[in-house]
Amino acid sequence: MSETTATEKRSWRETWQKIAMGSALTSVLAVVAALIVGAILIAAADDQVQKTAGYFFARPTDFLWAVCSKVGSAYAALFQGAVINFGAASISEAFAPLMDTLSMSVPLIFAGLGLGMGFRAGLFNIGGQGQIIFGAIICGYIGFAVPMPPVLHMIVCVLGAFIGGALWGFIPGALKAWTGANEVIVTIMLNYIASYFLAFLLTLDAFQVPDSNVPVSPLIQSTARFPSFFGTRVDLGFVLAIAAAVGVWYLMERTTLGFSIRAVGLNPDAARTAGMSVPGSTIWVMVIAGGLAGLAATSQLLSSASATLTAGIASTFGVDAITVALLGRSKPLGTVLAGLLFGGLRAGGYLMQVLTDTPIDVILVLQSVIVLLIAAPPLVRAIFRLPDPERRKKKREKKALKAREAVA
Repeated sequence: MSETTATEKRSWRETWQKIAMGSALTSVLAVVAALIVGAILIAAADDQVQKTAGYFFARPTDFLWAVCSKVGSAYAALFQGAVINFGAASISEAFAPLMDTLSMSVPLIFAGLGLGMGFRAGLFNIGGQGQIIFGAIICGYIGFAVPMPPVLHMIVCVLGAFIGGALWGFIPGALKAWTGANEVIVTIMLNYIASYFLAFLLTLDAFQVPDSNVPVSPLIQSTARFPSFFGTRVDLGFVLAIAAAVGVWYLMERTTLGFSIRAVGLNPDAARTAGMSVPGSTIWVMVIAGGLAGLAATSQLLSSASATLTAGIASTFGVDAITVALLGRSKPLGTVLAGLLFGGLRAGGYLMQVLTDTPIDVILVLQSVIVLLIAAPPLVRAIFRLPDPERRKKKREKKALKAREAVA
């Protein structure tokens, strides 16, 4: 490898580390800025706002009132659909939106934890979608085709989802470790392979409802389903997601393997010099990350009485998890909070559309703006007039150097 190529790789790695491990304040302000952009779009698309804008200079208060009314009602509906419904007849109905948010956050937390581990290791794992699909294939097949006792069936399905995702994560990890293949390209290709492989499986008799040509599997057996809490949509899957976050924290912060992973992510050359196995750490990261992403499929397959294995089982969780991991700064606690935020946006977006006639595409815009701002911390600092920590650090170093020169 030439010196120029090695320097470029180090530069890209350092840039990615800054994006993935930036300050929590930047993440919060990115969300705030996204909400402001969303408010502008909501107001601009409203008929009443457009009408009052026509005579803005004659009566500006009409325009301002229309903007405040539209944006306020839209975000109030979003909050009502994601957190609490103050107009509900009972406490259980009032907190039903929060239960929906917790439920929808589960796959995002699982997949976000896996992708975040890769980011901390300096790996750009874009294969969450394929890992979820492969986890769903094994979990789903065990769920509808292999009869077992209740608790054992659920445990085996969860293990199957983890193993399926881990196997799909092992492929890019091994290729990266042994051949130097670019993990971004490999994982993107594997996403397509997993998607088409699932579509093919759903044409086989073993994966279809008997005497049917519809590409949908039989129902997951009741013995494999997660138990729910107090009749809500929150079930054992949410507890497992929180347990996984704790496990990832312990692995990364309290174990030798976690230390090696972090060291390789910060500086693989130094880690290699210190006697750490860079290829081994790469493979382990991708295997564990893939397994965690595979667990995201359990929330789709084991949480509903009418769950089946379909071609769209992964939805967009693999892509959304990239945003969740970035917003959470690749840390377990941040990932859980980011997953809850995006789960709330998903849960509240539908009610916002119904009550205020606001296009649900606004939610996608919010997510996209968050990604843009997370990837450009200087832009966030410029918008909110924040000091540049790098510039302040350089000033301190320059002052210290001048002081040393003066003493000398």
